[in-house]
Amino acid sequence: MSNPLATQSQENELASKSILEQAGQAANEAAQKNIFTDYQARKSENTLKRHRADLARFVDFLSFAGVACGDLKNDPEAWRGITWGLVEAFQKWQLGEGYAIGTINARLSTVKNYAKLSAKAGVIDTGELALIKTVSGYSQKEQKHINTKRKGAGISTRRENGSRKKKEAVSLTVAQAKEMLNQPQTDQGRRDRLLLAIMLRLGLRVGEVAALQVADFDLKAGELKFYREKVNKTQTHKLDPMTLDAAKEYIIQDAPAIGTLWRGSVKGHGLGKQGMSKRAITKRVKFLGAKAGAVGLSAHDLRHHWATQAARNNTALDRLQDAGGWSSLAMPSRYIEAAKIANQGVHLD
Repeated sequence: MSNPLATQSQENELASKSILEQAGQAANEAAQKNIFTDYQARKSENTLKRHRADLARFVDFLSFAGVACGDLKNDPEAWRGITWGLVEAFQKWQLGEGYAIGTINARLSTVKNYAKLSAKAGVIDTGELALIKTVSGYSQKEQKHINTKRKGAGISTRRENGSRKKKEAVSLTVAQAKEMLNQPQTDQGRRDRLLLAIMLRLGLRVGEVAALQVADFDLKAGELKFYREKVNKTQTHKLDPMTLDAAKEYIIQDAPAIGTLWRGSVKGHGLGKQGMSKRAITKRVKFLGAKAGAVGLSAHDLRHHWATQAARNNTALDRLQDAGGWSSLAMPSRYIEAAKIANQGVHLD
């Protein structure tokens, strides 16, 4: 004879389990629906801008291959039918189109990230995702071989979203850097001296320089506290005597009382309203560099000069990484390696 109490308990347990399963399924569906939105909410605008460009090129490739698709950036369902073969073909297509290896690798990373999210949303099956993950980018060693073959075939290797980037950084000599820092005692000269010092002596990125505020400087302590958007980190840097002197002169005599640090140039009239964009700073660096004999100089070249000098003066790898605001050791390692004397320690009779 069955126990009615036990039967009732089992029914309650089954009902409870059914409710839990329904709630879990509903939660999954909600998460799947918003998976791209949630992912993008954690990213900076610059990162999202790059994603848009990367996925736009992927759409261009799919169109070239005769494949129609939806909104790959915002709709997981648009990824239905994407296979590892298409992803690998996308890489090869870019090689033929002359895109730089770094660009191809970055786009591959974006495509794989969104494919992973789409698999999580149940659009791409896990087996296909595993195969997509096996599509790997090109190493530095492979890059040299690939570019040599592409040049031999008459294919340009510096295409970047329809524009052309410099192949190499403009090398700035120590003498040229000193000449650039020797600015006249005018409002524009004092601003330019601090602008250059921050990049040449501290190695800030141009975006970090453009975002500086007057309140970021503690002139009494001789410190600069600023935010690095690229690595989502706030750092405090000690100002060397020259940079501190430049900061005192400009901030006390010429800078706005509050808010953004910089004032833009007014042709023939010194400085004008608050604010300098990244483009304006880069344009000013190019102008000042040309006057010192460094034609084609960019703001990033000043950061390159800073890192090169730091490496040549035996800065420890971890210190260079931290001071430069890099998230990994890869980039500072390149500067350290390039600064090494290749035959140091070799002894001959």
